[in-house]
Amino acid sequence: MRSIEWKHLKGLHQLYENGKTKLKILNNEYINLVLFKQKKLIKFQEGNHSVVMVTNKKRFADFYEQNYLKTYKYYDDFFTDSGIENNAKKTFTEEDLKALVFIYYNREELRNNLTTQKKFSAQVFKYENSKYLENKPSLKNAVLQLLEINVFPEVDPKNQQWRFIVDCLDPKFVVLCENLDCLKVPIEYQENNIELWYVGGNNTKPLIHISQDKLNLPIYYFCDWDYNGLSIYSRIKQIFNDKNKNIEIIQPLPNAKRLPVSVKHHKSEWNKADFSNLTKNHFTETQVELIKELITNDEWIEEESMDLIAIMKEINI
Repeated sequence: MRSIEWKHLKGLHQLYENGKTKLKILNNEYINLVLFKQKKLIKFQEGNHSVVMVTNKKRFADFYEQNYLKTYKYYDDFFTDSGIENNAKKTFTEEDLKALVFIYYNREELRNNLTTQKKFSAQVFKYENSKYLENKPSLKNAVLQLLEINVFPEVDPKNQQWRFIVDCLDPKFVVLCENLDCLKVPIEYQENNIELWYVGGNNTKPLIHISQDKLNLPIYYFCDWDYNGLSIYSRIKQIFNDKNKNIEIIQPLPNAKRLPVSVKHHKSEWNKADFSNLTKNHFTETQVELIKELITNDEWIEEESMDLIAIMKEINI
């Protein structure tokens, strides 16, 4: 699904149910370009440009059901269950919605290990800065409501140890994620029998205390292919080795997008020592060659740019 705010998603749902909407959905670039201009699934009502209507109910319904209906229901259920006010005036972006849902379903763990507002903002709203919540009062109020608190603490706890799990009914394997993003919209992973774990990025200590009975399934690690991501993988691999449990890293597909390490907001740089001081025997020969290329070219591969399910299917897992 292309980036879309909640108010636009509500407008599309009104079109699906009623055939028309008064919500200003055409100020969304994707809806305007694809649905309005290219596919011509929607148009202005004749003589009234304040109303948008579908051009063909069946064609629009097929498109909406394939691309948006499941996502709309997912977020609509969240609003109903959480008690957060649900209206088209909310300027929640797609990333805001993902984060709010994640906070709601993990509110107890987050509340028990609560960080300061700035740190919480930087960790949960990954693509924004530490003042993001401060500058979006409506979003901040929703976060406080979900966490059932009045204010954030002024000081971080000394021993913050997060461990979040997205369960599924019949898991075939576990994927341990370096970043939170996979856990924010877990529907597709659950449908593909993937159980997701997150332990706080650089904080690997919670893995030490995982009992043996939780290690029956195959476990994979999904991360940024940069110095920080790969060095954390080595620490995790050693933790599991001590438990006599193997863990494998998920390797990007050959056409994975590579970025310069100097790109904005990226803080992990390669060490110029041999193999960047990474533990070479933790990787296959193919993976070693890829890492060497990334080091030589000062590039990295972002976890969010990789399609986890497509990779798992490609390697027949």
